[in-house]
Amino acid sequence: MTPVTDPASERVHHPIFARVYARIGAAADRAGAAEHRARLLAGLQGRVVEVGAGTGLNFKYYPQAVREVVAVEPEASLRTIAEAAAAAAPVAVTVLPGTAGALPLGDASVDAAVSSLVLCSVADQAAALAEIRRVLRPAGELRFYEHVRAPDGTRLARVQGAIDPLWTRLAGGCHLTRATADSIARAGFVIEECDRFLFQPCWLARITGPHVLGRARRP
Repeated sequence: MTPVTDPASERVHHPIFARVYARIGAAADRAGAAEHRARLLAGLQGRVVEVGAGTGLNFKYYPQAVREVVAVEPEASLRTIAEAAAAAAPVAVTVLPGTAGALPLGDASVDAAVSSLVLCSVADQAAALAEIRRVLRPAGELRFYEHVRAPDGTRLARVQGAIDPLWTRLAGGCHLTRATADSIARAGFVIEECDRFLFQPCWLARITGPHVLGRARRP
């Protein structure tokens, strides 16, 4: 299978959200997300694809054993910032346009994939995970760090469900109600580690507090 042409990658344009995202991302890193990113990437090696690289906040945490990072980002404003971050990264990083549903890579062409706060906002989570599985070599690893739906029956889960339609429109397609770890398992990955925790670095992030950080493997 080869990557499909996805015209939507040329239409992703959220300049206002991109500016807000860049500020929130930097503030979250100062409040503890930097440690999460370091944990996410520890021990990676070989060729890696990062799906939805945003402004490139992960780049400085890639270990030296990584030969190349192919960073895919559909939003032009974020991609411009990511290109500057790539120039200062400790490993080779190539920033490319594209979407999670149509990665510009061949079958089984990477040793690992990284999903960092992106599976909340892809248009089709199942399609994105199928693409990640396609480009991973057999036994390749998916590292994931995502905010997710709160446990069923909790007040936070009810609030997330109530405001999700409005949040999605305002936050560049981000969803509050996705059970991403379950989706990863349904996509055929074997989850080997999944840490669940609450991370609320500021008042705006309270609604996105539940997070998962872990690794899964393509059989």
